[in-house]
Amino acid sequence: MPLLKLILSPIVFFTFLGGLFHFLERRSGKHPRPLQLRKGFWTDIFYFLSAPALKAVMKLLLIAPAMVLVMMQVTSPAELKAGLYHGYGPLGSQPAWLQLLEIYILVDLCGYWMHRLFHTGRWWPFHAIHHSSEELDWLSSVRVHPLNEMLNHVAQATPVLLLGFNPLLTLTAAPFLTLYAIALHADLPWDFGPLRACIASPVFHRWHHSTDPEAIDKNFAGLLPLWDVLFGTFYMPKDKLPERFGADTPIPVGFLSQLWHPFSKRPRH
Repeated sequence: MPLLKLILSPIVFFTFLGGLFHFLERRSGKHPRPLQLRKGFWTDIFYFLSAPALKAVMKLLLIAPAMVLVMMQVTSPAELKAGLYHGYGPLGSQPAWLQLLEIYILVDLCGYWMHRLFHTGRWWPFHAIHHSSEELDWLSSVRVHPLNEMLNHVAQATPVLLLGFNPLLTLTAAPFLTLYAIALHADLPWDFGPLRACIASPVFHRWHHSTDPEAIDKNFAGLLPLWDVLFGTFYMPKDKLPERFGADTPIPVGFLSQLWHPFSKRPRH
């Protein structure tokens, strides 16, 4: 049964998301696609199917901050195992709604700077895999190198846990931001109007993937464009939409070739 559940869960999830975004993109997208499969579809399917294994590895990596909490004597292995640990200090004593608000803001800020880091130096070849999609849609969101994905999640979760926030509330950030990232990649002309500089939208993030020179290294935030506004990386013209996407260097097409590709590339800058 566990194996069957492991197999069926991604299939059910894919069917639901595929149906939803196929409807939205064909109805609202700037370039509604016909039913045939786009370029890179099967590569993205392999990334999608590998997600459960990647999540298992990420859970193991979070043992490190958990052990730090044990060494700080704010909890014990028994409490962690039993799910009795609910944070510590003044931050962990706040109401759940306030913790959630602060957690999401902090996680998004950490994600912003990690995203910028992956656009530089030796980090870029790993992130370039994500930018290799030339036809951007909701499924493009899953094309992320495993090392890129793991380091992002660990870098976002660790500070929040060590500051004392409730770990159960912290863990809600990952699935929420994952689903939100899927929506951001959709071929939809949504920019949220007067909130365009407050909440990340499909248009906002699609500019991040654009190959237009003025859009390079812009719009790093995953949820709050406020960070891009504050740190000078916001780009979202009102009079046009992004048209061209892709990485600035050739990226192999196949799943396994893409996994190996970053280890054989020179830094971007």
